[in-house]
Amino acid sequence: MSYIMTTDKLTKTYGTKDAAKDISIHIREGEIYGLIGRNGAGKTTIMRMLSGLSTPTSGTFSLFGDKGDAAKRHLSKVGVLIEHPGIYPNISAYENIKIKCIAMGCNDSEYIKNILNLVGLENVGDKDTGSFSLGMRQRLGIGLALVGDPKLIILDEPINGLDPQGIVEVRQMLEKLRDEKEITIMISSHILDELGKLADSYGIIHEGKLIDEFTTEELSSRCGQYVTVKTSQTDAAVKALKSAGYKLVLVDNDNNVRISEKLDESAKMIKTLVNANVDVKEAFIKNVSLEDYYLSVTGGQHNG
Repeated sequence: MSYIMTTDKLTKTYGTKDAAKDISIHIREGEIYGLIGRNGAGKTTIMRMLSGLSTPTSGTFSLFGDKGDAAKRHLSKVGVLIEHPGIYPNISAYENIKIKCIAMGCNDSEYIKNILNLVGLENVGDKDTGSFSLGMRQRLGIGLALVGDPKLIILDEPINGLDPQGIVEVRQMLEKLRDEKEITIMISSHILDELGKLADSYGIIHEGKLIDEFTTEELSSRCGQYVTVKTSQTDAAVKALKSAGYKLVLVDNDNNVRISEKLDESAKMIKTLVNANVDVKEAFIKNVSLEDYYLSVTGGQHNG
């Protein structure tokens, strides 16, 4: 699989502060690339540079195999939704798409209807977009990004603030764009559980720098599994397990006990706790999540 976009030490400096520093990312054609980081980490800055909305202070990027000015000529093939979608609230979704189409020289009623169908807005009729739900507005914003048949779309927090149903609908739509339309997607999100269900590759941005980049397969091989024990006596459970020789034992953010070693001895772990008069409400083996891995490499709390 070839790269549709790469960057080489891409940097954006404001005054004396580097909002993004020496960013070198690699986005494969036909994949969903998840960009992860805290608020202020530099995600939006990177996306603005890659979409042509901001000029890098230094560094370069390639697009469809071309670099420099040649790469910039391909920016018309890049669709963008950064921050809030630019929607006219007093007209319909159809009219909003039509205005963008006219500006790009592709005004055709069937073309507009196809885009509305792609983003799940084919049945909203003449309803003004000002009365749309947040999820509907986000889907329309993605529809606007699809005008002109881009090969790559860049989406900044498209599921942020959505209710669970809206998140599922947007996720399914993005999967459809990747699988059926073969559109490459770069997406940032604070909802790491959902991003973990969606993305094929990831880049972690921390304090303006890219500190890790990996595929879903690499994530699985790095993360492994652990035993989770739910109990009301966490301190006693940790003490009993460590006394029995288990060293990789901790209490996670949900106040559950986690053992990250000797998974084949899970039954023995439970017996150890029962013999120590520790109540065990539930125990199971779990895969390390994307959020777990993110926290391990950034060394702190995920502040969403």
